[in-house]
Amino acid sequence: MRAISQNRLGGPEVLELVDIERPTPGPTQILVRVHAAGVNPVDWKTRETGGIGPMGDPPFILGWDVSGVVEEVGAGASLFSPGDEVFGMPSFPFQAGAYSEYVAAPSRHFARKPSTLDHVHAAAVPLAGLTVWQSLVDTADIQPGQRVLVHAAAGGVGHLAVQIAKARGAYVIGTASAAKHEFLRGLGADELIDYRTTDFAEEVRDVDVVLDTIGQEYGPRSLKTLRRGGRLVQLTRTNDERLPELADAAGVTAGFTLAEPDRAGLLALAELVDSGHLKPTIDTVFLLEEAAKAQELVAAGKTTGKVVLSVADRGPRNAPGPSVEPSMTQRLL
Repeated sequence: MRAISQNRLGGPEVLELVDIERPTPGPTQILVRVHAAGVNPVDWKTRETGGIGPMGDPPFILGWDVSGVVEEVGAGASLFSPGDEVFGMPSFPFQAGAYSEYVAAPSRHFARKPSTLDHVHAAAVPLAGLTVWQSLVDTADIQPGQRVLVHAAAGGVGHLAVQIAKARGAYVIGTASAAKHEFLRGLGADELIDYRTTDFAEEVRDVDVVLDTIGQEYGPRSLKTLRRGGRLVQLTRTNDERLPELADAAGVTAGFTLAEPDRAGLLALAELVDSGHLKPTIDTVFLLEEAAKAQELVAAGKTTGKVVLSVADRGPRNAPGPSVEPSMTQRLL
């Protein structure tokens, strides 16, 4: 099968299109023929640094967002049959190898693909969607009428967070550039802050939950927006050692959340999608061999929605990502 692998840590140039042996599903696993794979910030960060630990040293294959069709079923895996369309975030943060034509992983790391989505849009949901669901629903337990502040609200995680918070009945405030405000109003955002011209920390007050997708100084600054008893959910670790002390002084809770494989969460996300309450937006679709370009775009941090690799579509087999012509990308705005 074709896959995107790397033999060393580094920039986009370390990604290579390779031919490797197709995996075999073990007990309780399924083999999925990947139609599309989402691209997330954790992908390029792992490419550069090796990630948070479990990946080990290269070579490895990146990617965790999968949408595809079950090809084989391992012993004891009874949830799916060959031919079933599934989506999931297998094995995160351990290697899943989504940047490839086949993935073998535990069957309960998948759910049936939402019937209203094609594979490209379904591949945009698992990692970002589970991150939001586990942060806002499982951890923060947001309730109708609560005020939720979402940073980088138009990004891959943010635009799903806006919709999930609205589906839970929350009042949603988002930070984003002014050019993306109309898009976010269309998703249901109640109030928008242009971070380029307005200091959200001076403008926003009495928030119940902050979803910090950015990190850096955003965590400490966000504490000022929270009411006493509120919660700051961080998706990126901060280097500010004062944060716990500052949070205690403000009477709020602050903590880091990392998404986990979660079949119940996937089923909840699929229900939201098929009921019309959650719609993933695709910024750009790349071919598998354009993975380097896809990661560069995500790393730039300016996308509206998600970036996805179309694995089922095939371009020149001898053209790794960095050398593919720009015309091979499809921009969907």
